[in-house]
Amino acid sequence: MIKFLLWCLLLVVCWPLAILALLAWPFVWLLSLPFRLLGIAVEGVFGLLRGIVTLPARLLGARPAR
Repeated sequence: MIKFLLWCLLLVVCWPLAILALLAWPFVWLLSLPFRLLGIAVEGVFGLLRGIVTLPARLLGARPAR
């Protein structure tokens, strides 16, 4: 909602820039998609490593930290 209100403000102040932002947003989203997928993959690898490192403690009955 805030992004929409900021875009409306930009439309009132400088409408050519607002239209350009509206047209460029899908391309920016497409360019950022591989980085998002890479971030998900790296987060998964770190989660796997954390699980492997903490496995002995969990097998011995340690409770997870809160």
